[in-house]
Amino acid sequence: MPNIRETAPPHEQPEENSRHGRLSVRPGPPVVAAARTGLVSFEGQAGDLVAQAYVPEPADGGPYRLALLLHGAGGSPRQALDLMLAVADEQRLLLVAPQSVAATWDMIGVGFGPDVRRIDRVLQEIVTAYPTSDMLIGGFSDGASYALSLGLTNGDVFDAVLAFSPGFAAPLLTHGRPRVYVSHGTADRVLSIDRCSRSLVPRLRALGHDVTYDEFDGGHDVPDDTVRRAVAWLRAAA
Repeated sequence: MPNIRETAPPHEQPEENSRHGRLSVRPGPPVVAAARTGLVSFEGQAGDLVAQAYVPEPADGGPYRLALLLHGAGGSPRQALDLMLAVADEQRLLLVAPQSVAATWDMIGVGFGPDVRRIDRVLQEIVTAYPTSDMLIGGFSDGASYALSLGLTNGDVFDAVLAFSPGFAAPLLTHGRPRVYVSHGTADRVLSIDRCSRSLVPRLRALGHDVTYDEFDGGHDVPDDTVRRAVAWLRAAA
């Protein structure tokens, strides 16, 4: 599988929808009063867990920066939240972590659709209830691949992409130019750094994307130091 489809030109067509990875949500002022802070769960009609969020206090303390975080294959929303939970209060990050409909994200299996629609619904509920100024997307492993793919597809929605140990990026189309941060462990035995990030990052740069690349001594992991460097990178352009 190629790291990124280099034939995906920027364009905008009225037929673009979830099957293309397009999101309809946009940040803005809330229309209902937010009531909950801390850890918030979202359930489906059958009582299944759809997503979890972490909302720093206070809810009326000014706009949040919303961070959509995506778990790895077989993972959970809480695992995705843990990527940045330690810095959420300090950075006033409203963390949102959906549960993939299947064992991993739709693009990797059936193609864009079910997870895009779920993410859109969850994000719409969040921005309706909480003040948000801008949005970033991030993830680990399969979640990093999906974050890159959705982030490049929706660069007019997300201003930054955090990809911790990604395998590839496969947007069907692109909008905008979000900044990209990629990290990868040199001893990763799950997603080889040579086959993945060391191939992916040059391709992204060749396509004109602003990419910061961070290699670390370690395996398939997201070290605390990597998270701190990613946060510093986010602040640098704030």
